[in-house]
Amino acid sequence: LPPSLLSLPPSPLPPSLLSLPPSPLPPSLHKPSACTLPPSLSLLPPSLLPPPSPRAEVRMETGKGKCPFEPSQHYTAVMAGGILYTAATSNFLGTMFDISRATGPEQGRIRTERSINWLNDPEFVSASFIQQDPTSEPLGDDDKLYFFFTEVAKEYEMYTKVKVPRVARVCKSDVGGMKTLQRRWTTFLKAQLVCEDRPSGQRYNVLTDVFTLRRDPNDPATTQFYGLFTSQWEREELAAVCVFSLSDINKVMDGPFKELKKTCENWINPEPVPRPRPGQVLDDFALRAEGFESSLKLPDKVLTFTRDHPLMENSVTAAPLLLRRGVTYTKLAVTLADGGAGALLHLGTDRGEIHRVAVVGQNTTLLQEVPLFPADQPINNIVLHKVETHTHTHTNTHTHTHTLIHLHTHTHTHTNTLTHTDTHKQMLT
Repeated sequence: LPPSLLSLPPSPLPPSLLSLPPSPLPPSLHKPSACTLPPSLSLLPPSLLPPPSPRAEVRMETGKGKCPFEPSQHYTAVMAGGILYTAATSNFLGTMFDISRATGPEQGRIRTERSINWLNDPEFVSASFIQQDPTSEPLGDDDKLYFFFTEVAKEYEMYTKVKVPRVARVCKSDVGGMKTLQRRWTTFLKAQLVCEDRPSGQRYNVLTDVFTLRRDPNDPATTQFYGLFTSQWEREELAAVCVFSLSDINKVMDGPFKELKKTCENWINPEPVPRPRPGQVLDDFALRAEGFESSLKLPDKVLTFTRDHPLMENSVTAAPLLLRRGVTYTKLAVTLADGGAGALLHLGTDRGEIHRVAVVGQNTTLLQEVPLFPADQPINNIVLHKVETHTHTHTNTHTHTHTLIHLHTHTHTHTNTLTHTDTHKQMLT
């Protein structure tokens, strides 16, 4: 540069710029309403909201594998020991599906094998974590997770796709295999659920919702799964409720496996089954004494069998507790009544109604049909608040709270009394 330019003093800012006051934020940003919840969410009672934690840490993670890419994709999740387990689509097109351990240490995040033998176009419905008796296994190595879904059956060869309801089981202590099934479930097993009305031969093959109920809080063996079903083949509206016990599901999971014989295209029982049994939780002291402390120690023979035989031969069967025509149920919740001898079904419809049905033994009685919303819209969720006291129902635009004041069932006369409190009281007898 020429010497004349190097000797120029720095040009000061004009006084008008130095005297400018700081520009205030727009008034809308100072209003608390700019960050408040929408009215539909603000109706939730404070008891349902999580308490604030001063030590809460915010971490950013990808949502892939933890939630669907769009609301229309079927999805379910459950927490177990502070870890999130999910069943969701894993690609944007919704053509790949995973049941996975979605959070926790990176080396422990395992998922299902990408095979139609494991998952074939599933529609995930519900998930449940069953914690076993801590006195028998203090570390919780025998805890299991159950996933309920409807998928296209591979074992039926028909001109159209046949849907079947399934229950799948994995073990909480599963960490995947060393070489075979690396970072994949080594305990994944699935079985067919059969909800069949034997007198008519009608099967309800599409599962829409599942509610988990433990009759005795201190005994995991008393766990029951209430399933809400419809039919793929019926043109009219049809609904059925079947209940499956945990012991029946585990009995099928401990039974024979199903295998497709490639030479004759027939399904057979594979023989022999290797040891340790595929899908077995490694909580047996004899197995641990043999060196099978975790799934990483399983031999390739066992893991290969598990990979090729996820489906069980037998089915978990039940007869419908409730059958209804001309109505479409979307959600289900169950509470115990009459000291545990009976149950009360809370059924949400696609028209914004709650139907309450009392079940005592094999007898069912429709107690009440309560319209909740001014417009016909499906109930998407039912949350039991203070069990057997309040019920919260949710749709896309409304939240409704109603209180169960009293429920009494007379088994000898089959008459039921229910008092319902909303903006007014009414009694059905």
